[in-house]
Amino acid sequence: MYISDPQDHGLSFDPFKAIITPRPIGWISTLNEQGVPNLAPYSFFNALSSSPHMLMFSSEGLKHSAANARATGEFVFSLATTALQQQMNTSSDTLPAGTNEYITAGLEMGKCEQVAPPRVLASPASMECKLVSSEELIDIQGKPADTFVTIGQVVAVHINDDYIKDGRFDTAAAQPLARCGYRDYASVEQVFELMRPTDGETYDGVDR
Repeated sequence: MYISDPQDHGLSFDPFKAIITPRPIGWISTLNEQGVPNLAPYSFFNALSSSPHMLMFSSEGLKHSAANARATGEFVFSLATTALQQQMNTSSDTLPAGTNEYITAGLEMGKCEQVAPPRVLASPASMECKLVSSEELIDIQGKPADTFVTIGQVVAVHINDDYIKDGRFDTAAAQPLARCGYRDYASVEQVFELMRPTDGETYDGVDR
């Protein structure tokens, strides 16, 4: 099958999000300008840089998370996991501005140290971020895409000690959720190690 126009694929469902998979879920918390917490998951999310640590999330439309981060300069990422899948899904609901999704999802808010928004206390890991940029994408014709990319630099990290093993974050134990297109999700339950040609026989934590 060859698709010459990605917007006219002829399938029952758009394959784009199912091909670009699995995608980590950015469970993003912010505060609005009145100080009310907002929490929402974004599957257009990823790490951008390890030095300094930066991550991004993309909002199709200027949704509350992107608007709040732009207005306040801060946001927090919390890891969405198998154990928290129902709460994550509840927080994806379209609710009026000023609604606290922590309450609707039955989640306890954890205090952050360097930014004002709360973190998901039950999450195995969270990252406090300060805004680096907030930009609307444009397409190849130069037209605004109504998609907003928010980039933040990580200024602090919270990790539940139960998920640290031999000096590493135990990803398999945390069981992060990933988005797989449509309404499909995956859970990371096992990992394997694959050495790079430059590693030798043992990974020493340095990316070459």
